[in-house]
Parts: sequence; C-alpha cells; structure tokens
Amino acid sequence: MCDTMVALGNSTKDGTVIFAKNSDRQANEPHVLIRVPRQSHESGARVQCTYISIDQVKETYDVLLLKPSWMWGAEMGCNEFGLNIGNEAVFTKVKQGPPALLGMDMVRLALERCQTSEQALYLIIDLLEDHGQGGNCGYEKRFVYHNSFLIADRSSAWVLETAGPYWAAEQVRDVRAISNRLSIGRKFDLAHPDLVTHAIEQKWCRSEEDFDFARCYSDRLYTTASGSAQRWDACTTGLQQAKGQITVETMLGILRTHHPKHKHPFNQSSLKSVCMHGGFVVGDHTTGSYVASLSEKLDTYWITGSSTPCISIFKPYWMIDDQIVFGPHQEKEALDFWLQRERLHRLILENKVPKLDDYLQEASQLEHEMLQRVERLDSPSPETLGEIMKEAWQQEQSLVESWVKKNQHNSGAIKGNLIFKRYWSKQTAKLGF
Repeated sequence: MCDTMVALGNSTKDGTVIFAKNSDRQANEPHVLIRVPRQSHESGARVQCTYISIDQVKETYDVLLLKPSWMWGAEMGCNEFGLNIGNEAVFTKVKQGPPALLGMDMVRLALERCQTSEQALYLIIDLLEDHGQGGNCGYEKRFVYHNSFLIADRSSAWVLETAGPYWAAEQVRDVRAISNRLSIGRKFDLAHPDLVTHAIEQKWCRSEEDFDFARCYSDRLYTTASGSAQRWDACTTGLQQAKGQITVETMLGILRTHHPKHKHPFNQSSLKSVCMHGGFVVGDHTTGSYVASLSEKLDTYWITGSSTPCISIFKPYWMIDDQIVFGPHQEKEALDFWLQRERLHRLILENKVPKLDDYLQEASQLEHEMLQRVERLDSPSPETLGEIMKEAWQQEQSLVESWVKKNQHNSGAIKGNLIFKRYWSKQTAKLGF
C-alpha cells in the first residue's frame, strides 16, 4: 500500500516540480537506500531482476533507489537527469500472471534507462508488453497485485495505470495523486489498443460510450479494503487546497497525515492514513518516505531512510559524489541504517519514550533548520552541497542515537487492543530487539 503525489511548476510556490511518496510495506520489511552509479555493459549482457532476467542495455544511468531490501527493484527513486518514479499496488479483475517483472523492477529499469517522463512511460509500456507483470511482492506473506506508476521529470509528469497487460495513461496538467486504486476513468491520453474491446467482451461495460477504466477493471472488494479511497482523497484535497502555493513543506505535511479517526497512532492501526500505521491483520506500515524538488537549477531530495514519517526527519540529499547513502555492495550497512531508526520507532510503540513530545520538538527543529538552510541556497557548489548534506545527516544520526541510548532500558508496554498488542509484540520479537 502506498500514496504518491506530484505538483507541476504551475502549482508550486517557486515553480519547481515537487514529487512525493510514502512506501507502505509489511512492518518488518526494511526499506533501504542504495545509490548505483552509471555503468557500461557488454553486448549481450543480461540483467537479473527479482524473478526473471532480461536483456541489459549498453549503459545504465546513475540512480538513487529507495527499495525493499530483498528485491531487485525499487518502490521509488530518481536518476541523474531528475527523473522520478513511484509505483502503487492496484487490484483489478484481470487474472494474475506467472512470476515476471514486478512493478518495482519496472521502476528501477526505467530510472536506469530513461531521461524524461515520456521516455519512462513508453519503456514501462514496452516492458509490460514484452515481459508481463507478476510474482509475489510480499515479504513475510504472499501478496500479489498489478501496478500503477507516477512518473515525473523537471517539467512534466504522467500517470500510468495497469491491469495485467492492459493499461491507460494520463498526462498530468497541474497536481495529481495516485493510491492503491485505479483512478483513470473515462478520460485518458493513451491506452492499450484493446483496452475498451476487452472490457466489452468481458461484459464489464456495454459499449465504448459506457467505458470507464477504473469502474470496469477494478476489483472493488480489494480496492475498498485497501483504504485507498480515504488516502487518495486526503492527498488530492491537500494538493488542491494548496495549489499555487505548494512547497516541500506542503508535501511533508501530507505524507504525515493521519485519518481523523486515527487519534492515537501508537496504539491503534490505520489503513486509511497516508502516514500508515500497522497493527491489524490487514494493512501495512509506512516503511520509507521521500520528497523531490526538481528544477533545471538544482534537484533536491528529502529522505527519511526510516519508517513512520510522523516521527522521522527528512534530510536533504543531492546526486553528487558522496558517501552519505550506500553503494550497491553495502546492503548490510543500508540495512543497519534503517534498523537503527526502527529501534526508536519500536521504543515509542512500547511506550518507553516518556518525553516523546521533547523528541518530536527536537526533530522538528532540526528538520526546519535544514529546510531553511536549503531554501537560502543560491547557485551552490558541489562542495557546499556536500558539507550541508554531511552535517544534516550527522545531526540526525546523533539525535537518533542519543534518544535510543537514553530510552532503550526503560520499562513500558504496548497499548491498544489485543490484536494491536499481539501484532507489534510479534513483529518486534522477529527483529530481535
């Protein structure tokens, strides 16, 4: 389960394109940061994706991937050209296929091979046609779905929604959000040539005039159960209300949104919150969050590297030579980074952080200072960006370490109903905390 948003330059305060996503996965599924540099590949080479291998291209671009630790692909990420992509699980009437490309594989392949949103759109369509989509996407339990994508570059964006081999695409005009539901209806800019014909043959609609992609192709039971209607509405409403004045802070606020009935996020689950909290037999937890501000002048990324954005700190990142995030052969270090922040989250869940408001105030102040410092930048050099980035990530590291250290031996207990308490007790025991 996830939520992804974009605001084009005609809707933001400073004219940049702003992209944002929460990745909602199983609670113990580490969401790691991996930087893969530009590479050349030999003719005839193959690339092993999560389940299948496909032909490799001559050159792949420098990419930053935010990904589940166990799979080849990524939930979201960017490349050296400012291309950003996020995917969503969607539930359709079309039968699931055998293991093939995952939606996350397609995200990574497009980031490695494309420079613009339109190029990425057509590549994913080609991948879908040539290789299909399918395979288990779950970490500890089987979970299969089809995919939708939000694809953005420094000046444009596209929504691509799929149902097995079928698809429809819509060019973004100003602001757009996608969630765990098909959202393209009667109007679209591009579509699979047999999209409407197939729906009529299946008796999902009577005629071309009657066709609505989301209505015809959606599995209503799973789509409703996903809680996506409430999350999609929260994201869309937040974007519409701020349109023309949208900033990075606007996106951070939306990503941290809780459903009005979710008043106690650390003792009740909420599938309907954009900042999703696990704790029930159905539902996931936000395991990673990301915001990108894109312009020809400078692409700036804000990354938590941790779960639970309502308690996390978004830190600035730039695609320069650095050692801030982890290389393709540093999986253990990337995993440890996420686990350390997850330790703090579990201490909060166990009510072992009695001065939580003090932590939240310190975290908010640190993030605010980072945002203000970046906002004041004017034609910065790579050296200046590197210094700011290093200082920001070190400050966040120190804050997390200090709060874990001074609270890890406190007594406390998980609150909430019996299902919630059993869920988190079991999950935390699995992590060995």
